[in-house]
Formats: sequence, C-alpha cells, structure tokens
Amino acid sequence: MSVFADLVERLADLLQPLFAASATAAAIVVFTALVRLAVHPLSRAAARGQKARARLAPQLAELREKHGRDRERLQKATMELYAQQKVSPFSGCLPSLLQLPAFFLMYHLFSNARIGGEPNGLLDHTLSAAPLGGRWTDALSDGGVFGGAGLVYLVLFAVVAAVATFNYVRTKRQTAAAPAAGEQVPGMGPMLKVMPLLSFATLITVAVVPLAAALYVVTSTTWSAVERVLLYRDMPAGALATAP
Repeated sequence: MSVFADLVERLADLLQPLFAASATAAAIVVFTALVRLAVHPLSRAAARGQKARARLAPQLAELREKHGRDRERLQKATMELYAQQKVSPFSGCLPSLLQLPAFFLMYHLFSNARIGGEPNGLLDHTLSAAPLGGRWTDALSDGGVFGGAGLVYLVLFAVVAAVATFNYVRTKRQTAAAPAAGEQVPGMGPMLKVMPLLSFATLITVAVVPLAAALYVVTSTTWSAVERVLLYRDMPAGALATAP
C-alpha cells in the first residue's frame, strides 16, 4: 500500500501548481481516470460482444419459441449458441471487476492512520474543507449539512444523483423498447427490473466510505455513463436493453 500512497503523492505534487490545497483530491480523480483508461479496451470488447449478441436476436427468438416451456433446455441451447458464435453473455462484468482492487486500495489508504509503520500524512489532505479521510457523518457533526465539509458532499451527491437519473431514464427507455429482452438470457428478466435503480445505490456508497474513495466512485460512475453513451451510440435502443 505504501507504493500506492507514493503514487498518489507524486500525482498530487504534479498537480500542486494547478489545484493548491486540493491537489491530492485532484490526484485521486486523475488516478481514477488512468484506471478507467487501462480497462477501456475491455469495455470496448464488451461493447463489441453486446453488438454481437444483438445480431443473434433472431436465433435467440427461435430458441425461445422452440424451448419456451423448458427453461433448462432453453438455457442450455442459448449458452451453446453463444459458445458457437464465441460470444460471452457476461463479458461486460470484467471491466467492473478489475476496478474493484483500485477502489479497495483507495478505501484502505484513507482509512488507516499508519502506512508502512509511518503516520499516514494523506489523511491531513482536504477537498475544500472536507478531509479526504473523513466521512459524511464527520461532515454532519462538524458544521452540518451546509457546513464547509457538508457542502462538498452535497456537490458529490448532486453529481451522483444526476448521473443515476440519466442512467435510470436511459435504461428504462431501452427496456421498454425491447420488452422481451430479458428472455434472451435466461434469468435476466428480474435483473432488468432492478437494473435501472442500481445507480442510485452509489449515493449510499458515497455517504459511508472515506471522501477519497467517494471521489473515486463518483469519477468512475460518471466515466461509465459517458463511456456507455459513446460505445453504444450506434446501437438501437432495444438491442441495448441487456447490455451488461
């Protein structure tokens, strides 16, 4: 973790002339962007996989008509079709999974008082009046919702709510455009009903993790929303309904 701390500190030193006391917070945003750039090729591969699955829609419809009453047989035939066409129905999960180690590193880095046996100096850094190692509850007890630190969290909540609303509206439209999309992958139907609400869960994450980790989450979530619009801009709405 000390190596990770050194990386954040070096980025902060580079950004110091531009962001002054908030250089470490800016370094976290830049670090998040670098992580997302690193996994972007996998996101592009996931988009290509989704487009390939969209091309299989006629064959999937035939399988549903043929095996509609036998869910087990339908699932097996669907997976066989994906294997034959070398398409993975769950390829979109990999970019998200690969980001988890970076998030947990950020979480632990700003949760520990000592790193490598030395005091963790990063905990003294702030974004405006909010300590990067603090949480929303700390902000509430030190100035309240509209205090200096509280306002920082209000801005983050506003960004997350805007991105979540955008994702919610977009996903609902896509699902409405393809009401049978959930049947393309057996068991996907219930997931599609919950999926539009998942983005709002990020609000809870931002509220309970250290501010540094919250910055990582907000930056990554915003990146994901923009990335999906760009990668899937040439696909019909209905074909996007089961995008991972």
